Amino acid sequence: MKKIAVLTSGGDAPGMNAAIRAVVRYGIFAGMEVMGVERGYAGLLEGKLTNMNMRSVSDIIQRGGTILRTARCLEMKEKAGQEKALAQLVAHGVEGLIVIGGDGSFMGAKALSELGFPSIGIPGTIDNDLAYTDYTLGFDTACNTILDAINKIRDTMSSHDRVSIVEVMGRNCGDLALYAGLGGGAEVIIVPEHKIDIDRVCERLEASKQRGKHSGIVLLAEGAGSAADWAEQIGKRTGLSVRSTVLGHLQRGGSPSMKDRFLGTSMGVYAVKLLERGVSNRVVGIRDNKLYDEDIVTACRMKKKFDVELYNMAAVVAR
Repeated sequence: MKKIAVLTSGGDAPGMNAAIRAVVRYGIFAGMEVMGVERGYAGLLEGKLTNMNMRSVSDIIQRGGTILRTARCLEMKEKAGQEKALAQLVAHGVEGLIVIGGDGSFMGAKALSELGFPSIGIPGTIDNDLAYTDYTLGFDTACNTILDAINKIRDTMSSHDRVSIVEVMGRNCGDLALYAGLGGGAEVIIVPEHKIDIDRVCERLEASKQRGKHSGIVLLAEGAGSAADWAEQIGKRTGLSVRSTVLGHLQRGGSPSMKDRFLGTSMGVYAVKLLERGVSNRVVGIRDNKLYDEDIVTACRMKKKFDVELYNMAAVVAR
């Protein structure tokens, strides 16, 4: 394989630039030409591919976001869009594609694979919602961003004897709330996978107050409701002074952590090596602290399992 391309798709995640850098530099080291696709699949359909070199990825490993930029592309869900994407790749002489993104991005790579075009996926999403890999690019950085926010919010909640409902991302996956809640000592964690009754939340906050705590943090995954609604209901039921904070897109930005820089770099190199060996239609992941690759179709079908044991442990140590 002499010419490959790389794109980032879906929501941006810290560590994507580290992966782009690794793909470009290892690809060139392996004797390949590397093209960057601007704005994900949308840019691919428009033929926005540019040649990349060693210098074009200089000074980006520490930057959040993605230098290739990203965009949603509904057209890629249709057969006509997929065939158009394939035609653009062929027209530019590209022989293999590396896609960095989440489950929606992988569906595009899967479609290209089914059309016979060699494609490799790298998991880039802060939600950590891909079942085949223990961690995704951006998850660690996002957790640390949430932790920093919790620390600051707890300072002011303690000063005013208040409870704060902190809403984090995670529409269908509560890993951000679970891991950051455990690390930040949240009194209650609310996630979409494990329903908890509002009366139970109120009981735990009131019990916490009786034990001498006059403030608290409730970490809420966005898929389990609105912070404002939860704050209003808890305040009415308990009489506690409750405030709500929505962290929003703050969680996606920022310089990637060491872990995400390591994952991005090692996964990028691994992906190019697969194409170099003639292996395609795979996704790169990490399991039990070791990189591995999985069939792209199998990976897309896997269902994420929520770690109930970790959730229960977080509830015990938060008392």
